Amino acid sequence: MDSTNISPEDTEADVTPNIPSAPGPSTPLKNSYTYHSPIPTGEGPYILGVDEAGRGPVLGPLVYGVAYCPVSYRDQLDQLGFADSKTLTPEIRSSLLDTLRSDPDNLGWSVRVISPQDISSGMLRRPATNLNRQSQEATVLLIKDILDKGIRLSEVYVDALGTTSTYQAYLSSLFPNIQFTVESKADFKYKIVGAASVAAKVTRDACLEGWVFEESNFQSSDVELGSGYPSDPKTQHWLKASLDPTFGFPRIARFSWTTVKLLLEKEGHAVEWIDEGQVSLIKAFENAQGLDKDRCGLAKELGIRSIAAI
Repeated sequence: MDSTNISPEDTEADVTPNIPSAPGPSTPLKNSYTYHSPIPTGEGPYILGVDEAGRGPVLGPLVYGVAYCPVSYRDQLDQLGFADSKTLTPEIRSSLLDTLRSDPDNLGWSVRVISPQDISSGMLRRPATNLNRQSQEATVLLIKDILDKGIRLSEVYVDALGTTSTYQAYLSSLFPNIQFTVESKADFKYKIVGAASVAAKVTRDACLEGWVFEESNFQSSDVELGSGYPSDPKTQHWLKASLDPTFGFPRIARFSWTTVKLLLEKEGHAVEWIDEGQVSLIKAFENAQGLDKDRCGLAKELGIRSIAAI
């Protein structure tokens, strides 16, 4: 899989001691990246779960997480307390990430952090790479990475929305030796998906809470980001307070989101772009004929005038 479809660069995170999958305290999140825990040494085959955090927010990254363990470890995993991360408090999620890191011989996990810049550029390019496609690419990339590291996977459980049977068939076609189960609310049904959910959620929260703005005027901002969801009053307040009518929003915002587009249309300054090809043609005519004098028939037919004359 070509990961450049998701990110211009596949960089390793400058990590912090507490949340190793998040950027360091002085590191801006410019590019998407992948983090892998140490590879377990327990005897396979392995089961693996996939879940995400941050699909809906207008601020910050989308994070896909995977967790995996030997099939023989499944009963022990069921006793560790993993569940849908959305049902857990931040303190419990943090504790469960420590649990996920506590048995490196049997428990492994990885995350793919898709930056808001890459989400937007993918969705706004033509043809667009929509969020579903970006999500699929992140999932496939993580599974492929785990296989490339020598882990033999026999079962993979994926939490997904929409037509899960189609997605399951797609993944099975890519990895025919793996039994896939793709279901809605899989993070509630399967503990290994709950573990992946914790890895993704804790990583995203750490990215958002420790966000380093590249834009200097936001370094000292005391306006809270909130959760990043459009319905969050704190996020709504941040968006309104942070909009520059000329330059828009800092790069933490997803410019492909309707929430951002509407604010820019309502509060931002209108910009008129001049097509570079037209400018080049105008200059060519000026050089050949003199500034707006004796324009050739083609220039007149096209209605082209020099910029100075407009």
